[in-house]
Amino acid sequence: MLELHGISRSFGDRLVLDDVSFTVGRGRLTGFVGGNGAGKTTTMRIILGVLAPHGGTVTVDGAPVVGAQRARFGYMPEERGLYPKMQLVEHLTYLARLHGFDRQGATERAEALVERLGLTPRAKDPVESLSLGNQQRAQVAAALVHDPDVLVLDEPFSGLDPMAVEVVQGVLAERAAQGVPVLFSSHQLDVVERLCDDLVIIAGGQVRAAGTREELRSRHGSARHEIVAEGDMGWLRDVPRVRVDELAGGSAVFEAPADVAQHVLTAALARGPVRAFTPLRPSLAEIFRDVVADEPDLQEVAR
Repeated sequence: MLELHGISRSFGDRLVLDDVSFTVGRGRLTGFVGGNGAGKTTTMRIILGVLAPHGGTVTVDGAPVVGAQRARFGYMPEERGLYPKMQLVEHLTYLARLHGFDRQGATERAEALVERLGLTPRAKDPVESLSLGNQQRAQVAAALVHDPDVLVLDEPFSGLDPMAVEVVQGVLAERAAQGVPVLFSSHQLDVVERLCDDLVIIAGGQVRAAGTREELRSRHGSARHEIVAEGDMGWLRDVPRVRVDELAGGSAVFEAPADVAQHVLTAALARGPVRAFTPLRPSLAEIFRDVVADEPDLQEVAR
């Protein structure tokens, strides 16, 4: 388990991380979400030891992380970090050898990852000749090639087409299934929502919300329901404590406390058949908007 306890960090007189604490469980995919400048990359660099915290600790399974342990981390930075002139499979083999694999083992790992990520036709191409999407997949391979114990990835889905997103999702899910804690940031909230087990939302250098998807939905979601009836639902606008969000004939989406929602259902049944009555769970974008409602600049992430 990867844990951050009370991490703080300043640049000059500007506090960029303020008491940041969260956990990335083994076998869990944890999405790290926030606007530009929220503190995601700084947090990841502290985890990797690229930056030192001015307060707090980073631990793995309860023990402080030291240099030798960080060699067992896999890190994908947001910026490109590969040697442009090297052939792809040669580059990955080189990285695996830096982590102690012999040439045969390193080559086997590199070739297996290239195949898994759909890059076999480009295996002998120089990195600089790859498309931006393929370079992104190559960066993912570089983070994985030494079989790390912890994965930290900054925007791994950036620049990927939908098919490549599915491939990378599958690879990360496989690593999590092997018991690896996986932390990744992304501005693509639909991808985060689909893939992750847990969420951490950061804004202004502070963790604003953290937990499983269902915990956050329960904590931040509004009591919204959809009802579909055979009769016209226009009468719903006159029910006290009901806010109608959408209304079209016999279909309506509304927000109301649980007891009022049940009253709506009873009243609708008294008027005729009801084909559907469904609680609506908030999306991650809606949760994000709720969490950062006091910071309008960050609302753009949720759009």
